[in-house]
Amino acid sequence: MGWRPALAAHVGGGQTPAAQVRAVLEFAVAHRNPGLDDAVTTFTDLGGSTYSPVIAAVSAAAIAVAWRRWTPLVLMALATLGSVLMTVVGKAVVGRVRPPAELAVPPLESSFSFPSGHTLNTLVVAGVVAYLLIERCSTRWMRLALLVFAGGYAAAMGLSRVFLGHHWLTDVLVAWALGLAWLAIVITGHRVWLLRTGHHPKAVDAA
Repeated sequence: MGWRPALAAHVGGGQTPAAQVRAVLEFAVAHRNPGLDDAVTTFTDLGGSTYSPVIAAVSAAAIAVAWRRWTPLVLMALATLGSVLMTVVGKAVVGRVRPPAELAVPPLESSFSFPSGHTLNTLVVAGVVAYLLIERCSTRWMRLALLVFAGGYAAAMGLSRVFLGHHWLTDVLVAWALGLAWLAIVITGHRVWLLRTGHHPKAVDAA
């Protein structure tokens, strides 16, 4: 069975989102090739349960050592705990099936599709790291560079999930929205704590 009949059969079962979302998957399938598939798979693995916790822990630990404070570790732990809980609860409550296996690039995923955990958790981790580093930056270009890098990393992770056929586009869009909302809550809470305790990180001039 070709990928178009497979998708049509899946749609017939009433399990697929709107036509625009299906069109995005069709576009991704049509533009795949073995080399690109392998490269995107290698990248998307960075957002999975094996590497993402390591990236989060190492990043937070490095900043904590540099600052000589526990705050980065605590902030990262709270942020990632929240994102993981949203992922687990969202999948259990919504129960959306993933795109057809015939249209996905192996290795296949077995959990529910909504929301994209890779996307949500990557955005939160990258956002916390960028926020912490921006706290110590005194130059605008460094702050902008950090924001662009973190945003680009999170965006690429989400798009990789759609490209590989592991998620529908709406799974990723909602994951981005949830991640940004949760990140805003975490950062706001930290800012309030700083104001109440009088702790203010010292900016580092990179010039």
